[in-house]
Amino acid sequence: MQITEVIDFVKRQLKDEKTGHDFYHGQRVAHLAKKMYLQDNPNAHQDSRMVAIIEAAGYLHDTIDEKVCSDPEIVLANIQKILPQVGFTTLEIKDILFTMQHMSFSKNIEHHYQLPVSGQYVQDADRIESLGAIGIARAFTYGGAHGNMIYDPAIKPQKLVSYDQYRQHQETTINHFYEKLFQLEDLMNTAGGKKEAHIRTKYMRNFVNEFIQEWDV
Repeated sequence: MQITEVIDFVKRQLKDEKTGHDFYHGQRVAHLAKKMYLQDNPNAHQDSRMVAIIEAAGYLHDTIDEKVCSDPEIVLANIQKILPQVGFTTLEIKDILFTMQHMSFSKNIEHHYQLPVSGQYVQDADRIESLGAIGIARAFTYGGAHGNMIYDPAIKPQKLVSYDQYRQHQETTINHFYEKLFQLEDLMNTAGGKKEAHIRTKYMRNFVNEFIQEWDV
């Protein structure tokens, strides 16, 4: 199954995005989710419908994210028109849309949503994109775009317990590592996700430790 039409839609939808949720982020999520699925399932074929579902959800996931989309319902309606044209069945479309609407960190603070297997790989890949060198770059890009301070020792990290708190509390980029990013390794669904998240989290912890040491010189 070819998902060229899906990819072209994502390019158009995210062409002006500059906070780390751009087309290339979606592309990396799609590729990483596919790679992890095939590694965890060596008997699976790279041209299977499961892989197509994973790739489509990976590319599309941020097109309806409220952080970068002013009207998710309109975008969602367009996606619902495109997916049948590409060749996805009603049940496959249901899985893709459910994953897109329930995979984010913020949606799972107060209630954990059980995603389909395809969605578990996409969610893991998206969270892995918040870790490692890419994750560090995206964290500071997003923080700068939203006017967050890099760090303030007087502002302590908070334990996030609600969606409203997550969206509204005073945040610094360094605190974001403690409040969210360092938690992601323990939230992975898949074997491949757990392995990659551990490697990238270790790299990221070393970076933050070095940052704090340099800050305190």
